[in-house]
Amino acid sequence: MLTKATTRALGPGDLDDVLEVLDRDPVANAFVASRIRVAGLDPWRLGGELWGWYDAGRLESLCYAGANLVPICATPAAVRAFAERARRSGRNCSSIVGPAEATAELWAHLEPAWGPAREVRAHQPLMVATSLPDGIPADPLVQRVRRDQMDLLMPACVAMFTEEVGVSPLAGDGGLLYQARIAELVTTGRAFARFEGGRVVFKAEIGAVTDRACQIQGVWVAPDRRGEGLSVTGMAAVMRYALLEVAPVVSLYVNDYNTPARAAYRRVGFQQVGAFMSVLF
Repeated sequence: MLTKATTRALGPGDLDDVLEVLDRDPVANAFVASRIRVAGLDPWRLGGELWGWYDAGRLESLCYAGANLVPICATPAAVRAFAERARRSGRNCSSIVGPAEATAELWAHLEPAWGPAREVRAHQPLMVATSLPDGIPADPLVQRVRRDQMDLLMPACVAMFTEEVGVSPLAGDGGLLYQARIAELVTTGRAFARFEGGRVVFKAEIGAVTDRACQIQGVWVAPDRRGEGLSVTGMAAVMRYALLEVAPVVSLYVNDYNTPARAAYRRVGFQQVGAFMSVLF
């Protein structure tokens, strides 16, 4: 029994306690919860370690340490402990992302050792919807992407990622990991697109799924088709699938400076419930 505040890497035997923490905020924790429900707590399958912070023997906070560093239900004391462990381990992640307050505290501790960041996005509204939008038709041309349409989808995915993150997902390993992730979303029926003339003009994916909530990501409209309302009717189509077949709550987070996207999400019924923060390296 752990009787004082301490931090350790978690393993398969800790799964029930981990799920209890994740269930405290199923929307904010959807990304990590989705991975853990598929892969468990084996680091190789999970793609990283999960650290736990205990207070008086009770698991109170988590931190996912993989390609992203993600604080979860992290108290200030837990954030300090996670930052110290991260400093000792060295930076192996490409970003820090999570609820804005905890992520800001984590970055404040890590910036002297890990800084400067390539970009800090301090306020990214976290939005949710629980019902289909009234008076907004779902675009009938938005469809699940088939495996034989992967070659058409990938250029749009690469364009979206590069525009959003500022670097190409094809760098480093030539895009093998990124292509594998997109292929997984296509295979599981969670990639959606509107095709016109052999190219994608709208796309979005359901990137994280639990029985409590799911998260839409990768929303993109071809630059020459922006301003036509494709994002509104396209999102209505993706939301229909998400709410009717996946989970009772659909969520996303968006850059605060992306005024058109925020307006489109509000039109289809999303409301802000919190904020994320991202630190990009």
